[in-house]
Amino acid sequence: MTFTCTIPAVPNLQQDDAMLRITRWDFEPGAVTGWHEHGWPYFVIMLEAGTLRLHNGTEITDMPLTKGQSYMRPAGIKHDVMNASPHAISFVEIEMKQAGQFAGMMA
Repeated sequence: MTFTCTIPAVPNLQQDDAMLRITRWDFEPGAVTGWHEHGWPYFVIMLEAGTLRLHNGTEITDMPLTKGQSYMRPAGIKHDVMNASPHAISFVEIEMKQAGQFAGMMA
């Protein structure tokens, strides 16, 4: 299931290598990513305060987030994301292709 919307969110791939995929997403009000799922665990970091509307196929949840706030989700959850804010928002998404490789880097 997806949100009904004709405004696509705009991805800007910033890095894609063996370890990470980093994408900046820009959303006009009402813009959506489209139905998708991630093959790796990932983090989202908000660049502006706003509300993400998340659709998992059965439930729709509004998630208000502040500028700089982040969250993490595991791989494999099918979803669609909409900007439910009355203004444009952006976030950076960091997908961890080899999450186990980062364990030795944390000190």
